[in-house]
Amino acid sequence: MKKFTKLIIAASIAMFMFSTNVYALKLGVAAEPYPPFAEKDASGTWKGWEIEIADAICAAMGEQCEWVEVAWDGIIPALMAKKFDVIMSSMSITEERMKTIAFTDKYYNTPAVIVAPKGSGIDGSPASVRGKIIGVQVSTIHENYVSKHFGDSAASIKTYQTFDEHNQDLVAGRIDAVVGDSLAMNPFLDSASGACCEIAGELNDVAVFGPGVGGGLRKEDTELKARFNAAIAKIRADGTFQKISENYFSFDIYGG
Repeated sequence: MKKFTKLIIAASIAMFMFSTNVYALKLGVAAEPYPPFAEKDASGTWKGWEIEIADAICAAMGEQCEWVEVAWDGIIPALMAKKFDVIMSSMSITEERMKTIAFTDKYYNTPAVIVAPKGSGIDGSPASVRGKIIGVQVSTIHENYVSKHFGDSAASIKTYQTFDEHNQDLVAGRIDAVVGDSLAMNPFLDSASGACCEIAGELNDVAVFGPGVGGGLRKEDTELKARFNAAIAKIRADGTFQKISENYFSFDIYGG
């Protein structure tokens, strides 16, 4: 009888450990679509390059991760409130953000660009946007760039909650240009509505944009950061990173 009782207890402990580890790690993603990095399909399932990379990182750590949606401008407060464990939502590593949170090693790096109607004469210089209305997503490094470089150019800056919203206003002629990530702009520029516009210039400022995109963590989660960095290195070394990326890009998204 005692042996049977011990077996029951052991089985119960095993079941408890299994159930609590099914989704041991939660990843935060901005609820707004951001193709080709992250967006929902018709069934409501998250898909995209960043989703696949994050799933591969989780697999390398032996974790089955769960996605938690949150509005972009509240994603750092949600991390600090422990609603999830890691921000995996194309967040650039910057000194300003590192005052509040920690970051993993970078897992990609792409340039920022300014997009404007074809033949507009806008080229990304402060002089070219003088008197213009520039659209940008709120609480992003791109907003920081626009404020820093165009704020003194007598340009009007209009912020948006989502990436799609400023693109729609650009097409409608309510703004003169938008600033954002080059890769995220490509699906828009390749669409019928985006045929009006073009990449008018590449924007550079390491102090604003940082060295690339990483996972955002709470500063005290040092062990998780080490595990994440090891997993990023692993999928880079074993070819998983490249295999996933080849399905989306014709160049090295990891960057220099």
